[in-house]
Amino acid sequence: MTITTAEKWDQKYQQASLSTPANPCFALKQHSRLLPFKGRALEVACGLGGNARFLAQCGLKTQAWDISDNALTVLNNWASLNKLPIEPLITDLTQMLLPYQQYDVIVVSRYLDRTLFKQLESALKPNGLLIYQTFLAPVQSNAPQNPDFYVQPGELVRLCPHLQTRVYGEGWLANENDTAEQPAKQRYAWYIGQKTA
Repeated sequence: MTITTAEKWDQKYQQASLSTPANPCFALKQHSRLLPFKGRALEVACGLGGNARFLAQCGLKTQAWDISDNALTVLNNWASLNKLPIEPLITDLTQMLLPYQQYDVIVVSRYLDRTLFKQLESALKPNGLLIYQTFLAPVQSNAPQNPDFYVQPGELVRLCPHLQTRVYGEGWLANENDTAEQPAKQRYAWYIGQKTA
């Protein structure tokens, strides 16, 4: 019996609780000075919402989209407990269109769907920022085993032809939610692009 994508991720987050680590990705945390003081943000494929939590703590009204009801329930409880403006939304990104020019900041980490980039660009408001961090090829033993989930060197810049590159980097980074099962370092590419006004 084949399980659906939603079931797969619900199983992953079945044991998650308010104490499960959920931290922002390196690119967001390291370059938080680029964030606006107010506005609307979106974390795509958020899981437990480490980036969404950080964005909300920085004063942005934040939507958090994911396919896992279990993950979003934990995030919603955390947001309620901390009185932060996070709106979780169950979303199958293969079936959903992003709204036009709605967000000042969009963050995507550890997720790659190359068909989504045009939508991400159009969902940004003028001067909006796309912050993207994902696995860098070649396939790593402690990361996804599907080579389609890895970007090639320089690829993130090429996937965002209509954004002005503010930051780009590649290298080994500590896993933001380091656990005993997951070794601490993985190879990433990270990118911050800005939509011109």
